[in-house]
Amino acid sequence: MNYKVIIWLLAWILKIEGFLMLMPCIISIIYREKLGIIYLLLALIAIMAGRLVSRKKPKDMQIYQLEGYVTVGLGWVLISLCGAIPFVLSGDIPFYIDAVFETASGFTTTGSSILTDVEALSRTSLFWRSFTHWVGGMGVLVFILMLIPSAGGSHMNLMKAESPGYQVSKFVPKVKNNARTLYRIYLVMTVLTILALLLSGMPWFDSLCLAFGAAGTGGFGILNSSCADYTALQQWILTIAMIAFGVNFNFYYLMLIHHSRDALKMEEVRAYITIILASGLLITLNIHRAMPELYASWGSALRHAFFQVGTIITTTGFSSTDFDLWPSFSKFILFMLMICGACAGSTGGGVKVSRLLITVKAIRRELYSLVHPRAVKKVRMDGAPIESAVLRSIFIYLTAYFAIFGGSVLIISLNGFDFETNMTAVAATLNNIGPGFAGVGPTCNFGGYAWWAKLVLTFNMLAGRLELMPMLILFYLRTWRRG
Repeated sequence: MNYKVIIWLLAWILKIEGFLMLMPCIISIIYREKLGIIYLLLALIAIMAGRLVSRKKPKDMQIYQLEGYVTVGLGWVLISLCGAIPFVLSGDIPFYIDAVFETASGFTTTGSSILTDVEALSRTSLFWRSFTHWVGGMGVLVFILMLIPSAGGSHMNLMKAESPGYQVSKFVPKVKNNARTLYRIYLVMTVLTILALLLSGMPWFDSLCLAFGAAGTGGFGILNSSCADYTALQQWILTIAMIAFGVNFNFYYLMLIHHSRDALKMEEVRAYITIILASGLLITLNIHRAMPELYASWGSALRHAFFQVGTIITTTGFSSTDFDLWPSFSKFILFMLMICGACAGSTGGGVKVSRLLITVKAIRRELYSLVHPRAVKKVRMDGAPIESAVLRSIFIYLTAYFAIFGGSVLIISLNGFDFETNMTAVAATLNNIGPGFAGVGPTCNFGGYAWWAKLVLTFNMLAGRLELMPMLILFYLRTWRRG
């Protein structure tokens, strides 16, 4: 294993995080908060440390698949550990494990929180907390790939390890151009969301923080009520933004280069929109009839239903109402959406619509083979056949996913919470959702869990964001025995 290139890339990650920590300093100047000095000092230390280690570039810059997975796994652990330090030193989150949980939740765009009073935080820390969503949404390594020199096609292994979904499409010739294209689309969509919120009358600080959360599909609110106190128009803007960022970014690229026919043929995007429409309408009917005292008008029921469907399927985690009070029918739909997740190649988490589509098609193929044993039928996606290696990787992913899910629920059950709380706590963290039901519902938080349970849930957040394997490879002993 090429340890030198891994250390060099980790140094770049630390350096980039240092530069990112300068952003909250601007907010501290605007609001005249002295703790901006803490962020400034930590930023300078991170930049200098990263610069010192990355000064000498390794001769062998080849990044194989193993190096890619190890770098991505360690990189995300590093940014979570270092990004938590300002919360501790500022006193906003005094306990370090709590701060790591909150920071990992930010960078992984989960949105789960241990805070009981969000509004008690300084504006500087609130901004850093929300800004981590935007940074983590497209991926830290994707951002770094725009800056560091390319080493042939080997940097694709970094994108494969970090980017959500079952594959990375090379929709532009070079990896660096690929990363720049992704971030251009991401930045433009973020700016449009900020402008829309500003035009709706939302304060500029709220617009920034909520746009970062919607763009990264993160979900950290800056009010204790999350998004419940904002206007109906602002909630609709956030709903549209969340759903838009949950779309495969290849769709936007194809539309950008005037290949709209190819974009509209994407089965995953069509399935994603269909699931949202069906779920939103079913929940609207259910809550309007079952809870007329809260959702008297169809408009109110429709708005809250689609807001929660959008926030859960995209794994954002905002809330416009206490959906933990909803009937079991609606809550079960939301639970299934937690597992489903958004599209591959988006900023959303979860299993991904593409994987579920391919799994359903694989099951249908097996049933067809039982009826017609001599027939040869391939699983296809967007008209192209799916290779057996891709099918194998999807089935391995699903097996690992449910193994981690079950093991995590078993471990944190020792903490004494009820079954619904534990189940949805794991579902919320492993799928990067944010809130769950019962004790971790939209009006509660994860602060009641013991420190060791928080570490399990933190691992879940990182594993879920990185599609499991980059985190699992760190615990595989043979990884470190290779020279």
